[in-house]
Amino acid sequence: MSATWKRDFASGLIVLVPLLVTIFVLSWLYNQIRQVPLNVVDSDPLQVLLTIVVFVLLVFAIGYLMRTAAGSLLEAGLDDLMNHLPGLRIIYNASKMAVETAVGGTDELQAPVKVETWNGMRMTAFKTGQQASDGRELLFLPTAPNITTGFVIEVEPDDYEELDENVEDALTRVLSAGFGEANDSEVSLDIPVERADDRTDE
Repeated sequence: MSATWKRDFASGLIVLVPLLVTIFVLSWLYNQIRQVPLNVVDSDPLQVLLTIVVFVLLVFAIGYLMRTAAGSLLEAGLDDLMNHLPGLRIIYNASKMAVETAVGGTDELQAPVKVETWNGMRMTAFKTGQQASDGRELLFLPTAPNITTGFVIEVEPDDYEELDENVEDALTRVLSAGFGEANDSEVSLDIPVERADDRTDE
């Protein structure tokens, strides 16, 4: 009976905790936006909506500017400035890479593969479609269950085995640390990925 209680309790946590975290994050964002000094309207919900609209318009305006020569020069100058600031450049570059990856999603990840590391141990990696200067394939090896970090490894084409599954199913398996079933999971794949040019275990 105790095993059944533990299973029921764990199942309840799996459903309830993500929901509570989502509500907490939305509440926190709402309170932060509400404090933005746009005293155009008296109603808090209208002020939040107006702030979001202004932010979206600002993003589109900057995005349009980035398509011009002036925007490219501005971005290059900003990158150069931030890269000369000790400490802050790490945060800036990591944030920029995370946003670029999040916006791009996981479309750049190609077929999942199995890589044998040592003593018959295999790990799930993904083809990137890129090659090293010596012709080796560049694979992305994510950590589990946190796939926001991982490693870029260089392997010979004969050193990995392609899998008969899609990227979503393989990522679901990694995200769930091997416990989840890909067909029954709905996993958001727009996740920022940080890559390190090294080969280590998970």
